Amino acid sequence: MVILDGTIVSVALPSIQHNLGFSSSSLAWVVNAYLVPFGGLLLLAGRLGDLIGRKRVFIAGLGVFTAASLLCGVSQDPAMLLASRFVQGIGGAVTSAVTLGMVVTLFPQPRERAKAIGVYSFVQSAGGSMGLLAGGALTQAISWHWIFFVNVPIGIVAALMAGRVLASEHGVGLDKGTDLVGGLLVTSALMLSVYTIVETTDHGWSSAHTLSFGTAALTLLIAFVARQTKASHPLLPLRVFRSRNVSGAMVIQALMVAGMFSFQFLCVLYLQKVLGFDEMHTGLGIFPVSVAIGALSLGLSPKLIARFGPRAVLLPGLSLIAAGLAALGRVPAGGSYVVDVLPALLPLGIGFGLAMPALATLAMSAATPQDSGIASGMFNTMQQIGSAFGLAVLSTLANAHTDALLSDGASTASALTGGYRLAFRIGSGLVAVALLLGATLLRSSTTARRPAAERKPVAEHATR
Repeated sequence: MVILDGTIVSVALPSIQHNLGFSSSSLAWVVNAYLVPFGGLLLLAGRLGDLIGRKRVFIAGLGVFTAASLLCGVSQDPAMLLASRFVQGIGGAVTSAVTLGMVVTLFPQPRERAKAIGVYSFVQSAGGSMGLLAGGALTQAISWHWIFFVNVPIGIVAALMAGRVLASEHGVGLDKGTDLVGGLLVTSALMLSVYTIVETTDHGWSSAHTLSFGTAALTLLIAFVARQTKASHPLLPLRVFRSRNVSGAMVIQALMVAGMFSFQFLCVLYLQKVLGFDEMHTGLGIFPVSVAIGALSLGLSPKLIARFGPRAVLLPGLSLIAAGLAALGRVPAGGSYVVDVLPALLPLGIGFGLAMPALATLAMSAATPQDSGIASGMFNTMQQIGSAFGLAVLSTLANAHTDALLSDGASTASALTGGYRLAFRIGSGLVAVALLLGATLLRSSTTARRPAAERKPVAEHATR
């Protein structure tokens, strides 16, 4: 539900603009008002889960997100919608930050954890892709209000089920990590970073606005790191990053997501603006990626990770993603979906279905029960930073190249396609860098190959 909300809104933006009277410049903040608090609060929310209990934080975040969704749906003017979207981003961050931490705590053994992370990865990717399809269907069939209303029954049921199914936990206690100064520094730094990145679309990368806010965000981040080295109870224990696999997985995650955003955002534009797809057909056109991710994440990936280790699964996955983006970098202006787009989508889906569970496994490999919330929050934070950075950089470069081609006399379709092709190729390059880092930084895991006799039943652990 939370991941879906990040994409379901994009399809409905024209209807929202027409109905509520958004200006062209302010319309982007229907998305950004959600992204800024979401990216900024993941780390703090993850640590709060460790301190006061992940179940409590999870249910509280669901409550905020669900209530804010209702307010979004009944909004009658831009101010109310933007304020509700901001609160919705807070709820989404609080809920998402602890989810992966709960998964690895519930399933401590490698084989069971690989299966659970596979399901987690599938739900994430399916939410992103289904948002495009659901957004178009709901907007066309009913109205844009329902892209928010659908969250209400889902959120209520999820909260009730969480209260019934998840075991209660008290956390390590606020006295073990109540670093209020550190929390303020890191939240301000991350929110300011996301804000700076998303605003580059209007101000440019070399503008005084971008440089000043970027410098302020970097200063706050440096101050936070310095604070963590001296604090008696740090918000982010730096021991989390001592593992090369954990640190490497975080960086690779950001690069992979940044590259994949050239597909998630620009491929939609190519289908709509160049091939002439409507919202419904666009969602259906992207759907094969979700099918491929689901088939790999739910079936083959967990078995491969358990047998060969996450690094051995990650590298082929990144290779397939880079190849798929490179194939999209050759789409023609008069292209065909079946001939030019679909063959590129299949390796993207297969590659992401391999890479995402492997990355999540690596990122959480050194997390203890006391640190799983902060590790989960950090993993999701890198994903959001990568998404924002990828969208800002790739869309800016695509637009600039399109404008240059138009000034040279190219047709609109050719100019748009030229910009998209450039972004796809750069996205492929970012994933290729991630592949290089994975091959050189990450270490092979041997824990995944432990025989079944050494593993304790998950039910026994959960009961304890």
